[in-house]
This record gives sequence, C-alpha cells and structure tokens, in this order.
Amino acid sequence: MLLLYAKANANAIGRTIIVAKEWIQKSGQENNQFRTKLDVLCNHKHEDIISLAGYCDEQGETIIVYKHVWNGSLDEHLNNLNLTWIKRIHICINVASGLEFLHGGGVTQKKLVHGNIKSANILLTADGKAKISNFEFSSLDSLHQHMDHVSDNAYGTFSYLDPEYAISGFLTDKSDLYSFGPLAKRRFKEGNFSEMVFEGIKQEIVPESYSSFVNIAYECLRDVGYKRPEAREVVLQLKKALEFQEDKEIWEPMLPRNYREIIRIVTKPTGSTISTEKGF
Repeated sequence: MLLLYAKANANAIGRTIIVAKEWIQKSGQENNQFRTKLDVLCNHKHEDIISLAGYCDEQGETIIVYKHVWNGSLDEHLNNLNLTWIKRIHICINVASGLEFLHGGGVTQKKLVHGNIKSANILLTADGKAKISNFEFSSLDSLHQHMDHVSDNAYGTFSYLDPEYAISGFLTDKSDLYSFGPLAKRRFKEGNFSEMVFEGIKQEIVPESYSSFVNIAYECLRDVGYKRPEAREVVLQLKKALEFQEDKEIWEPMLPRNYREIIRIVTKPTGSTISTEKGF
C-alpha cells in the first residue's frame, strides 16, 4: 500500500488554500507512483481534475502540493439528503468529462488511463463540483500512447476490476468506464437496480431521468470492452438524464397551471380515463 501522510492539513498561501502530501519511499514502487502522479498533474490540466499547486523532489523529499478541495470525497456524501439527484448527475457528468479529457490524448498530452475510478477518489468542491484525484495507479507510457491499450501490473481496487484486465493484464480507457462498479452489474442481474439509489432521494427522481441514467450505466458494465461506450457518449447520455430531471424540477413549476395540466394529460398512460377539470 502507498504510504502517505498529510504534511499540512490546510495552509494559506495568499488566497489559495493548499494541502501537501509526502511520499514515504520504502520501495521503487512508491517512487514510480510519485513520478506518475506528478507527470499526470503537470501535463493534464482540466477543470474536472484536481489542480497541482507545487511539488518538491530534492534530497530525498518527494512532496506534491494540491489546491485544497473543501468537501472531501464523494463516498462521504452518498447518504446525504442534500446531495439531490440533480447534484449527483452533475457529479457524474464532471467525472465523465474528466475521463473524456484523460482518454482523449492529443498533440500536447499522452493518452491516460486512470486505473482507480471509485467514489473515494472523487473530490467535491464547496459548490458541489467533482474533481478526479489519486492518479497513483494511472497508466502513462509514451511507448503505448498510440495503441488501444497500456499495461499495468497494479490495479487500485479489486472490487472495481475490469473483467478483461483480470484475463489479459492490460488496462484500457474502457477499464475506467467499467469502474462505475460491479455492484451495479449484480443489481442489474437481480432485477433490483433501484436499490443502488439512496432511499432518501428516490421519490424526487423523474422516471425518464432514471431510465437514461440506468441505460448508460448498463452499457458501461458490458464484459467486453469494445462494446462499452466512449466517455464522450457517457457525457451526452448523462446530460439527457439531467435535462429530464431539470425539466420537471425547474421549468415545469414555472409554467401556468393550464400548461401543467396539458402536460399531465398527454403523459397519462394509454387506456386511462382522462377527466377535464374546471378552469382548464
């Protein structure tokens, strides 16, 4: 296990709050992880990725300094009623957008596989935006940047393991997409995926939004990597789920009453009896 400790919980530098972490190097693996993380943060700057504030790599001191993210990790908030369905979709969109950027490659950056996507590695800002963190297990190899896969001998969390990686030993960008979680896959097979949703917010979820979310989650969990969507497709489908929810929560209450009644009638299931109320 990588040994880390907080050099300082939160230090003020001007108006920037920072957190510093030092690698205690007991083997070459820790040094490699430090180099990988530093390389990622220096060369992959994006609004949905944790920001580098500075680093030290001198006389045996290996320290990385981050801009402080106030609200901790996502796993600490999953049972919080204040984390509404809309906020949760926004967080998913942030993560998918970050992965789209990392997987995109290009002239100025190498294609990157994160390798350890899970709720504990998603940090939340004060205004609820999500940032991908913890790149110790990322694959960043110039010898493989033009190939569809990169090799890696350590996968961050076994419970999120891509079944293709278990067989081949290769991580791909589709491995990150699979990491939305095998628990969800088990729920699909049992026919009770709704149990994955926090009980406290179930009543607020619009069915169309839920369906869009579930459908793209299912596509990400296909056993064969090439059948999984690209990150950009995940972003598009999550935005559709968001639109369905926002239409119901934000825009519909602003409509005149008779418009809301029209919507209620036209969306009534086929075969039901429709009654006309006074004032319609």
